Amino acid sequence: MGRAFEYRKASKLKRWGAMSKLFPKLGKIITMAAKEGGMDPDGNSKLRTAIINAKAENMPKDNIEAAIKRATAKDTASMLEVNFEGKAPHGVLIFIECMTDNNTRTVANVKNILSKHGGELLTNGSLEFMFERKALIEFSAAADMDIEELELELIDAGLEEIEAEDGEVLITGDYTSFGTINTALEDMNIEIKKATLERIANVRLEINEEQQADIDKILERLDDDEDVQKVFTNLA
Repeated sequence: MGRAFEYRKASKLKRWGAMSKLFPKLGKIITMAAKEGGMDPDGNSKLRTAIINAKAENMPKDNIEAAIKRATAKDTASMLEVNFEGKAPHGVLIFIECMTDNNTRTVANVKNILSKHGGELLTNGSLEFMFERKALIEFSAAADMDIEELELELIDAGLEEIEAEDGEVLITGDYTSFGTINTALEDMNIEIKKATLERIANVRLEINEEQQADIDKILERLDDDEDVQKVFTNLA
């Protein structure tokens, strides 16, 4: 299978840790989506997608509704999305996506995690051409679904690649096509299981088990930080 399927398999590993960490992170995404585009999922595709992804992780309905309501809270006014780029030991590159209400705190935390484990924070833009930003969308294939026909129908929406395995379908497109592909699938009454924007390294790096242990320490610390939403590396 292609690298997108490999990435999908990797993403299904225990990435966020316990639900006590997962749900607050998902809640922030929902709150920001509601803040930016309104609290009605029917008229806010970003919020609709955030809810789909939260449900895919079994986030309770009450938590989702509470996250939407927080969009109008005073402390949400200062919430913003920020990205950091870093270099870890053994030539590993790290792209970190955060959501925070205190950028000074987040910068300090990320910098501290990297430096304590032999890494460093890079100037934003340093990894601009090292990662491709892609839209990845998953759904279950109906028994009578013709994948080749579906591929033809979605090309105009921005599809780059479609792969099917064991009844599961993964669509890959440029990040700019995220909304159009989602809308096209919804118009076909295809129920999306997960839709996300990911950063995929152009060149993958192979490291040994001992080096991987060093990197795992950094990744675990980053995942523990409440402001960190996603972490991407150039690891194979």
